[in-house]
Amino acid sequence: MSQAQLAGPDLSDSYVSLIESGKRTPTPVVARLLAERLGCTTEFLLRGIEPRQRIDTELGLRHAELELLHGSPSAAAERFGEIVKAVGEENVMLAAHARLGRARALEAEGRIGPAVEAFERLRREAAAHPERLADLPLTVALSRCYQVAGDTRRARDLAAQAFSQVDRLVLTQGEIAVDLAAALLQTGAAQEPGSPNTAYIRTVLAVNGVPAVVDRTAEIHALWQASLTAAGDEDSALAVHLADEAIVTGRPARMACRLAFIAMEWASVAVSLGQESLDEAVDLATSASRVFAAFPEHAQEHARSLVALARVHLGVGDLDGAADRARAALAALSGQGSVIAATAQLVLTQVEFARGQEGVPEPLTAAGELLLSAAGSAPSSPDREVARVWRDLGDLYGRVGAGEEQAAAYRRALEAAGVRDAMVGVTVDSALVR
Repeated sequence: MSQAQLAGPDLSDSYVSLIESGKRTPTPVVARLLAERLGCTTEFLLRGIEPRQRIDTELGLRHAELELLHGSPSAAAERFGEIVKAVGEENVMLAAHARLGRARALEAEGRIGPAVEAFERLRREAAAHPERLADLPLTVALSRCYQVAGDTRRARDLAAQAFSQVDRLVLTQGEIAVDLAAALLQTGAAQEPGSPNTAYIRTVLAVNGVPAVVDRTAEIHALWQASLTAAGDEDSALAVHLADEAIVTGRPARMACRLAFIAMEWASVAVSLGQESLDEAVDLATSASRVFAAFPEHAQEHARSLVALARVHLGVGDLDGAADRARAALAALSGQGSVIAATAQLVLTQVEFARGQEGVPEPLTAAGELLLSAAGSAPSSPDREVARVWRDLGDLYGRVGAGEEQAAAYRRALEAAGVRDAMVGVTVDSALVR
């Protein structure tokens, strides 16, 4: 069919040519007219996808999202990838959302390298086609990923870019604001008491609080299963509705856990900065611990929040409170060797020192054993948290004059930070691994 035949008596050949070249967008009336002459639906003509195919793709995106949020990240990545292949370039919006979902799934799976590559491609696409994707969430996600990968400078630069945009928007609520506050904490961009970053994190916590939540996991999975059943009965509209309901049902808990993470990290920062508002830090750490305790799958985060609370109690001079929270963290871990357990033992060591203990306290030895059992060998990639705990262990060994153990701990700290060459027989100062 020629352009003249498609134009017919209603349109000009030149107008059809402009539509075909992408220089004009047809009005709804013209789109219906052209679809009738081409023998297709208006949906297919405008978006390259039939209505039935579109709703099935939307349903696939919902189920992949539920898999990411409440199932298996690896299965979610696979499902998002299948949608990308099925949609292809026929519908750029659906394809972009599927690629974004896959990038998030890769990050949740711990495959940071591929996640960074995927997010970077999406960010370039967002710059070229802002109508498809928003750049701000991608910038925050990349900051988070680069921090995990050990590229702190790049992570901070991206967090700063995101912060400048959020600051212009005066955005302090919602997922973007909460994710940015978490990224600013993770990258260490909130270490100065009077910095704008610090003020922003405190504002986000003040505006949103750390809400109490109820575990609605059973309800979410029931809705998810009902959606799958409706899809099997070919009732796609109902299946999409049920999937949306499942996603919305889980949102309060997801936001509460993110805010609990911010509160937990901020409480630790407040202690390290020596701020006067340590009572606020106690309240925040307590709220974070309460949120994580409500979810069995967040046992590690619950233990970590108890350690943060123990440190806050130690900072305000409440030795009994610090010891109780540290022991509660160990109990929450059920005897599992981990960096968190070692940190709890270090808090108990500091309590013993504050009480006048001389010599090497038992918790200090236990902390070293836990770190060794958790690490097994030198980590394959830098881990700043592990490095920090080894450094703290070395500091405490130095306090009791155990020079050999102190040097060994500092070497381990440097190894965890990625410095492994020419370390044998070298004694280092604790400042080198800070």
